[in-house]
Order: sequence, then C-alpha cells, then structure tokens
Amino acid sequence: MKAKINFKEFLVILVGMFLISVAVYYVMIPDNLVLGSLSGLILVLVNFIPLKISTLTFILNAALLVVGYIFIGKEFGLKTVITSLMLPVYLRVFEIVTPNVESLSGNIVIDLACFMVVISLGQALLFNINASSGGLDVVAKLLNKYLGFKIGESLTIVGFVIAFTSIFVYDRETMIISLIGTYIYGLVLDRYCDGFRIRKKVCILSGKYTEIQEFIVKELHRGATLYRAYGGMGLAEQMEIATILEKSEYGKLLAFIQQTDPAAFVTVSTVNEVIGAWNKKR
Repeated sequence: MKAKINFKEFLVILVGMFLISVAVYYVMIPDNLVLGSLSGLILVLVNFIPLKISTLTFILNAALLVVGYIFIGKEFGLKTVITSLMLPVYLRVFEIVTPNVESLSGNIVIDLACFMVVISLGQALLFNINASSGGLDVVAKLLNKYLGFKIGESLTIVGFVIAFTSIFVYDRETMIISLIGTYIYGLVLDRYCDGFRIRKKVCILSGKYTEIQEFIVKELHRGATLYRAYGGMGLAEQMEIATILEKSEYGKLLAFIQQTDPAAFVTVSTVNEVIGAWNKKR
C-alpha cells in the first residue's frame, strides 16, 4: 500500500469528498436516486436494515477496504482508505446538523442535473490526483483482476445492477431515472476529467526566440523544443519553439510574447492529455 500523501493531495481529497457527500446527502437521498454507486446500494439497503445511512456506509466501506487489502494488495492505495472512511464521517455530520432534508427543487430531473454537476466535480478532483471515492472502485478492481473486465466496464456493469435494484423498494419511474442517471453520470464525469487534462501546445516563430525560450524554461519551468524552419515563400531560415503548457501558463506566455515580439507568429492547439515527465515541473 502506498503510504505517502502530501498536504495538497489531502486538501484536494477533503474538498472532493465534501462535494461528493453534499451531492449524496442533500440531493441523492431526498430524491431516492439509486444511481450506480455504493451510496445508491445503501439507499436500497436502508429499507431492510434498520441503521442510519452514515453507519451503513461506514460498515460497507470498511468491509470493502478489508476485501480490497486482501485481494488487491499493492494496487490498493492509502488515498482509497482515506476517501472511503471520509464519506461516512461527512454524512454523519450532515445527519446531525440537518437531520430532515427535503428535495432540493421538488423536481427530480432538476435535482438529478444538480447532483451530476456537484458529484462529477468532486470525483474529477479525486481522479486528478489519482485518487477515488472508494466503494465500488474496489469491486471494479476485483472484477478487473479476477475476471478480466476493464475498470470502466466493471464500474458500468456494477452501476447498472445497483440502479436496477431500486425496483425492489421504489417504483418503475425511479428505476428508469436511476438507470438513465447512471449512464449520464459516466458521461459527465468523463467531460470533467477531460477538462482537467487539457493542455495547450504552442508553436512560436520569432526572431527573439532566445528570450522566449528562456522565459518558458526559467519562468514557467517547462521544456521547449527548437526546430529549424524555412519559410515557403522566401525560404528564409527561422527558429520555431514548441512547448506544452497549462492554461494559466499559456496566458503568461502570450502576455510575454506580446511584450517581447508583437510580430511573432503563434499557433495554438489543444492537447487532450500529456503522459510522462512533463507532469513533474522542475
């Protein structure tokens, strides 16, 4: 098990799990939205087991942690342990502070949309630091390890099974909305995660390429690749700088270029994901 976690990651986990817990307690539970998650399963089980939602969440999460530790081993990280135990803690606090919660808007479709936005943001924050909210992620990893299913496929299968169980305690409308909500939730989560991974590839043709290169390396602490380029009309030789930046860094670079060489020729493209050493700034 990975034993290291820095303060920034812990802070992100706190915020991410808070958003997830808010979505579950203040939207999912009052509307009986049995979406494909451990919280959805608990929403069904509380109709048969006389325990508070926070208590049942703690018991099931703890059981999954033990199973995960035994059968998954090294892939089972400290972050998963923290997030799994943090959800019932947040839920218990909410139960004490606001014991009686009603539907957010009175309209299940509007509430479902609000739920998607909030919980997907929380999940995306966790995924951005390679963490998860625990729960069904442990089941998905078990299916992946022993039955050969991909993680995404495992989460989808388990999610739809849980959403379908809502028919045992609620009506068909609730089941259908839960199934559709489970599917939409996956799409929205992918969109949020893609937003975190998007970067800008910037290519610059400028006579002051040395100054621009030094700014990228020394001020933005990013790498820059230089190419010899020849103009198609006059065959004049120039140097082209290529670099990949985060959105905030991209804005700083444009401001510097505008100040240093307003006549520079700049092209910008979107990069969906960068893998490797780029992710570790100097």
